[in-house]
Amino acid sequence: MASVTNLDFINVRLPMEDEGHLFRLSIRDGVWTQILKQEGDAAPPGAVSLETWNPTQAFLDSNRPIIDLEGKIMLPGFVDAHMHLDKAFSLTSVENRSGTLEEAVQNYSQASPSFSKQEIKSRMIRSAMQALSFGTTRIRTHLDFNLRVSREVALRTIEAALEAKEALAPYLTLQLFPMCPYNFMSMDVDAIEEALRMGVDGIGGAPHLSMTPKEDIDYVFKLAEKYDVPIDLHCDETDNPAIRTIEHIAYRTKAEGYEGRVTVDHLCALASMTDQDAHSIIAQMADAGLKAVSLPAVNLYLQGRHDSFPIRRGVTRLKEIWEAGIPIAVASDNIHDPFHPFGRGDLLQIALISSYAAHMGRPDDLRTLLRMITDVPAKVLGLTDDAIKAGNEANFVVMDGSTPEEIFTMLPERRWVYSGGRWVRMAAAKTKWQDNTLARYWDEASREVSFHKHEFAKG
Repeated sequence: MASVTNLDFINVRLPMEDEGHLFRLSIRDGVWTQILKQEGDAAPPGAVSLETWNPTQAFLDSNRPIIDLEGKIMLPGFVDAHMHLDKAFSLTSVENRSGTLEEAVQNYSQASPSFSKQEIKSRMIRSAMQALSFGTTRIRTHLDFNLRVSREVALRTIEAALEAKEALAPYLTLQLFPMCPYNFMSMDVDAIEEALRMGVDGIGGAPHLSMTPKEDIDYVFKLAEKYDVPIDLHCDETDNPAIRTIEHIAYRTKAEGYEGRVTVDHLCALASMTDQDAHSIIAQMADAGLKAVSLPAVNLYLQGRHDSFPIRRGVTRLKEIWEAGIPIAVASDNIHDPFHPFGRGDLLQIALISSYAAHMGRPDDLRTLLRMITDVPAKVLGLTDDAIKAGNEANFVVMDGSTPEEIFTMLPERRWVYSGGRWVRMAAAKTKWQDNTLARYWDEASREVSFHKHEFAKG
């Protein structure tokens, strides 16, 4: 029986490459070996539609069918540059009556000691697999690190995340970034170093919440340099234009020679500034070689809660940052937790929300937004092998549509996802998951999370 690591496709649309042609593609041993333009439609004898092809059917390598995509779009596997997998599906345990970021932070911090390692691990696996089902094959997740409660509580999340990463490794890539607690200079900072020694991928935090933001930022850089890891910081997630930790982050990045290894997320304060102030800061970001991530769905939900009309909506200056040459991705952030009661880990949905929030609806904008969920976040994560290009590992999603305009309009539910040398989702199949182990992980993790109506004590 031929392996699903050896595949041939015809009549493929690659909007990231050239929309004017169809392509013929080949995968051997899970690696792209051939990306060729076609002359018009091709229909060789024996070609089978992706909708009817059965990947479990036995056949000889010499008689392997060619899979006809019939003009459907193929994209590189989506890359979600900012999620909180450990918090996902915790809304039934942690309330947020005001809908503010402040209450979400406070309530989750109070609840986190009650979460077992198994519960955290299950939430991470379920939410990561849900994202995988929509086409995401690479994720960077930030991790709660509640050192204020205890070292054990902080490291419990790290242990759960490392176990989830190992379990999911055959199917998708997880990068783990623990969030250094703010105002942490008097805490047991060796616990942060222990997390780095345990094998997390980088270091994060939210220094704009600190009473000593510059000192916190300086210490994060010190730790990152000591362990030679990248930095990814929640940055100025506020409507207050006077909060500008981004300036010190840009300064430290240049001073330490860390250009290209620092990512800044949210940047909501830029949306409240004058054009003159914002453009000055964006220029500093570009000069420091910073990378950026916008979280439009969650920031639309959280920001402006203290405003009367007109209400600020908090989504950063997405187009202006992009036009300054700064790699900026859009990402999911939170799913069904006190920070955001909705979300499903579908980056195409996030790109559509970004289009609304940033007034990006022109044909060129739609293609830019596709880049913001594929090759740009791959760059943010430091990945170099995610493109559909000969020699790269094959990770891709096929969308039931033939143009970017169509897929943004229809948000097609039918998707075919290939990751880690195997099909993980076949839209035409009776079951979503094509791997028995993956299906078992889904079932086990799903039993640990709940969508039951949350009932909290009336205060």
